[in-house]
Amino acid sequence: MLIDSHCHLNYLDNVTDVLQRGRASGVSGFMCISVEQSRVDEVVAIAQQHADVWASVGVHPDAAAEDFSWVSDYADKPDVVAIGETGLDYYRTEETSVKVRQQESFAYHLDLARQRELPVIVHTRKAEQDTLKLMAQFPDVCGVLHCFTESWEMAEAALDMGFYISISGIVTFKNAASVRDVAARVPEDRLLVETDAPWLAPVPYRGKTNEPAFVADTARFIAELRDVSLPDLAATTSANFTRLFPLTATSS
Repeated sequence: MLIDSHCHLNYLDNVTDVLQRGRASGVSGFMCISVEQSRVDEVVAIAQQHADVWASVGVHPDAAAEDFSWVSDYADKPDVVAIGETGLDYYRTEETSVKVRQQESFAYHLDLARQRELPVIVHTRKAEQDTLKLMAQFPDVCGVLHCFTESWEMAEAALDMGFYISISGIVTFKNAASVRDVAARVPEDRLLVETDAPWLAPVPYRGKTNEPAFVADTARFIAELRDVSLPDLAATTSANFTRLFPLTATSS
């Protein structure tokens, strides 16, 4: 059975139907990710309503201009098992003030993860050195670099810090050779799979609304890339998920 380690169920219509399709495709668990305060209650509610769904709480770097101190109020809620999504995204900005605010938010989330002894879910895009620098300042914090699209050198540095790497449907895209290289090289015990639904649907669904059922297509592609069977990849990535997010074994 597979686990979708990163999805945004609250942005999908008919969540119950979405989850049923996921389960029918062999998905046994779903990590529902928060990215902003205005919709965090939806994320937590979905996790509390479904025994195979867990929640994370955090502020996406694109929303870092908003207040992020509220995250600590949600960190102890039932079925919240991680901090994030947080991190740095310089893809659309060169403004120093925006970068500084993202860094402040990321540091806040990392420190909260340290205090609560929770893993952190990291978004990083075009900000390799600053992301690694901040992660290094919190050596007691572990987590995952989700939807990884950066260099192998960054992946290797994060792995050296104890982090995991999660691969999304981007790995199936024609122009994603660097992602495929990373997906092939990540150690077996540090690999996760995800959809990032409702975005980034894998081939053959590219351009459509993504959903957790499609993590099976991504996993099948990665299994072929790594020359392992799909059941073996599913078992390995699910075990990795439970090890990284131990509260998922006891919550819900």
